[in-house]
Amino acid sequence: MTTSLDQLANYDGIRVTILGLGRFGGGIAAARFLASRGAIVTVTDMRTEAELAESLTALADVEIHRFALGGHPADVFETCDLLVVNPAVKPGSPHVEQSRSAGAVVTSEIELFLHHCPARVVGVTGSNGKSTTAALTHHFLQHHFLHHDAADEARAGATAPPRSFLGGNIGHSLLPIVDQLTTNDVVVLELSSFQLHSLKDAHFAPSVAIVTNFAANHLDWHGTVDEYHAAKQVLLSRQSSVDVAVMPDDCPVNRLAFADEDQPTWRVRGRCLHFGISDGGEDGVFLEGNLLIARVAGREDAVRVSLPRQLPGEHSAKNIAAAACAAFVLGVTPMTIVDSLASFQPLPHRLELVSQGNGRKFYNDSVATTPESAIAALRTFREPVVIIAGGSDKGSNLTSFANEIGRNAVAAVLIGDTALTLKAGLHSKLSSDPGFSVVVADDFESAFRHAVALSPEGSIVLLSPGCASYGWFRDFRDRGDQFTKLAQAWVRCESETQ
Repeated sequence: MTTSLDQLANYDGIRVTILGLGRFGGGIAAARFLASRGAIVTVTDMRTEAELAESLTALADVEIHRFALGGHPADVFETCDLLVVNPAVKPGSPHVEQSRSAGAVVTSEIELFLHHCPARVVGVTGSNGKSTTAALTHHFLQHHFLHHDAADEARAGATAPPRSFLGGNIGHSLLPIVDQLTTNDVVVLELSSFQLHSLKDAHFAPSVAIVTNFAANHLDWHGTVDEYHAAKQVLLSRQSSVDVAVMPDDCPVNRLAFADEDQPTWRVRGRCLHFGISDGGEDGVFLEGNLLIARVAGREDAVRVSLPRQLPGEHSAKNIAAAACAAFVLGVTPMTIVDSLASFQPLPHRLELVSQGNGRKFYNDSVATTPESAIAALRTFREPVVIIAGGSDKGSNLTSFANEIGRNAVAAVLIGDTALTLKAGLHSKLSSDPGFSVVVADDFESAFRHAVALSPEGSIVLLSPGCASYGWFRDFRDRGDQFTKLAQAWVRCESETQ
């Protein structure tokens, strides 16, 4: 029975089923890649043709053998040689087991890419901050390579200048350009727990692995915290002593006790470096005060740093330290890291100032789909905050989030399936502070109107849901885009009436 991609000599003539085309490019990239290599590709998705119109348009010029949409017919799983599974498909899917039992190789878009990728890989995961950390790492590397001395490369025998590429869960697949990559390049991949779960049986060992943090998440998908942690652990498990693991300075590693004993223990096989905002003397990178301190294998550098205004808050400082640590071990100097910080452009939907006027600022933090991420956003501001929070229930414990809203917001507008749970968590705050207001909204437009009505002049209106977007919105991007449009329209209307 064929069990891995290693046993497929090529893809010419093999029968491939793409399980879950999706709307974010991974299924499209896999279909294109395999069809271009002669595979007979079938695409199946529970969504209808109308719902997948944009993705289908992107495949209009590709020779697809069959589209099975609006359901999953059994024959597409019984007859395929290779099954490419969308990351959203939960473990234990009967369709996956059906193909596996019939002798098919089961893989994913990210495994296909890694199987063919000759470049060094920096893998980034964590419950919060992984997108920004991945983007920062890529930014530091780009800046370094741009100013790299070509003569040095020639002396080292390199055939092409090094380049950095950013992909993975951050929003786009790198599979379409995998044939353009060389061993001199670096690929920075943001990897979700879903993607890492699909790699648990693969021989994946990134040159540098970054774990930003850990908190219970996606329990509706993984089932338990242990299973969620096991998926994240995949990033580290196959590294060797020549690889590097960049870990938070407050997490337990290989059973060593650190500050937070509630955190699970990480098994680190590579060389372990730490990052944080307090220098305890370990090897790694630390942002302490106005210094960036980098220390690895007896070499130590300390340079002055001014954190950019576009990356506010303690959580941003930790993201910068993690990315700087990865960049440092790949040859980027601390001075280059500091110099390039000012030109970094934050990613959309991540504590993004989207409008301001009439004494209010509107921040879109729609990517905050975990309580911990929303808590970090609340702690960023000194101004009064009215928060729009809530959404789909992923099984996260919302008690700490509700407590933080009570401490750091002047009012809350609650949305989605978790609204009543959050309101219950605010019961004591409502009882003790008659000036604190909570509104449960029936739709997003009314949620926005309530938030503005409750916001005093000089305040922040913050969309930081702490929960997933499913139900009211297509995804977190749609949620953030709707908030941005409403905020900009409100500011424009207020300006016109003055």
